[in-house]
Amino acid sequence: MAGYAVGHLHDVAAGPAIVEYLERIDATLEPYGGRFLIHGARPDVREGDWSGDLILIEFPDLDSARAWYDSPAYREIIPLRAENSRGAILLIDGAGDDHRATDVLA
Repeated sequence: MAGYAVGHLHDVAAGPAIVEYLERIDATLEPYGGRFLIHGARPDVREGDWSGDLILIEFPDLDSARAWYDSPAYREIIPLRAENSRGAILLIDGAGDDHRATDVLA
């Protein structure tokens, strides 16, 4: 089952540090099979309020997502993002192909 890294960022200071982060992150994803599914798109908000940027990175599984986040290459560039934005970053399992909404009731 796929694993995901999700970022919900606010107040991104789009200066040299963020540019460097963006230039370096793809190389950190490659060894772990990570790929961007959402990055930089503006949402069409249908209900509620939304602010910030949503980033969704898919990995083959949650262990790969954890290995990427904990890798020396990614840990090295985290400050470039963290010191120039605020927000939440999380790692989470995806739903399997046979998942149904009622499965969460079990």
